[in-house]
Amino acid sequence: MLNTASISPETKAGVLAEALPFIKRFFDKTIVIKYGGNAMTDPKLKDCFARDVVLLKLVGMNPVVVHGGGPQIDDLLKRVGKQGQFIQGMRVTDEETMDIVEMVLGGAVNKEIVNLINRHGGKAVGLTGQDGGFIRARKLLMPNKENPEEMLDIGLVGDITSIDPSIIAFLDTGDFIPVIAPIGVGPDSESYNINADVVAGKLAEVLQAEKLILLTNTPGVLDKNGVLLTGLTPRQIDDMVADGTLSGGMLPKISSALDAARSGVRSVHIIDGRVEHALLLEILTEAGVGTLIKSK
Repeated sequence: MLNTASISPETKAGVLAEALPFIKRFFDKTIVIKYGGNAMTDPKLKDCFARDVVLLKLVGMNPVVVHGGGPQIDDLLKRVGKQGQFIQGMRVTDEETMDIVEMVLGGAVNKEIVNLINRHGGKAVGLTGQDGGFIRARKLLMPNKENPEEMLDIGLVGDITSIDPSIIAFLDTGDFIPVIAPIGVGPDSESYNINADVVAGKLAEVLQAEKLILLTNTPGVLDKNGVLLTGLTPRQIDDMVADGTLSGGMLPKISSALDAARSGVRSVHIIDGRVEHALLLEILTEAGVGTLIKSK
């Protein structure tokens, strides 16, 4: 916990006063947060994240959390003798891997986040896309980068066909905080693994969120020299993908951010989840801790 004993009362009052206009601006607004990276594994950062989410709710905002769990999935895969494989930032998911994904994301990780938020005074409720047919999906086929006409089958990986916002609206009426595992359900009730950045982006679009915030293990989007880019346009992003500056796990993150920005989400941020209280710094102060994705 942050030690505030050495901070003067005047400074504390100044910090609270700085937050007031942001609280007013974002009161009753929906903020979709993709929670992942170090913020999910470092005990101190986990605590900061939970406190931030509870505070946002208590001052009148509507945080919706979508979480990943890649490291936890990889750990369990190794324990059963499997090696995780990725293509263009997407996890290749056979039936055995899908069982592990459901066990980790829909079970252990989701419940841990729910319990952590509740321990700090929130009212969190855990969900997967299977609950109430909340996230509908179909098999995702990916174009081969070497041969764009060839489509790659990467197993039980889902492409979102629809999201039903009614369950989120219902939870909001009771001041609950939704915590969502990125698992979708297919037309024949089959389970699909969906990239958490993709779920967060699509959910932000459907909910017409005020903000989409994606936590990462980097300061934000970096150029080829490792310099933070605080603002990016779609044209700049296309150029960075083409020249290989953006690749791997950053691709679905950037794609989701762009789609959300173009679909009415007012602001999209890729921020450094390794910074304590990164959410509060991004939402309630003038100090940015990442990259703003612009719609134009």
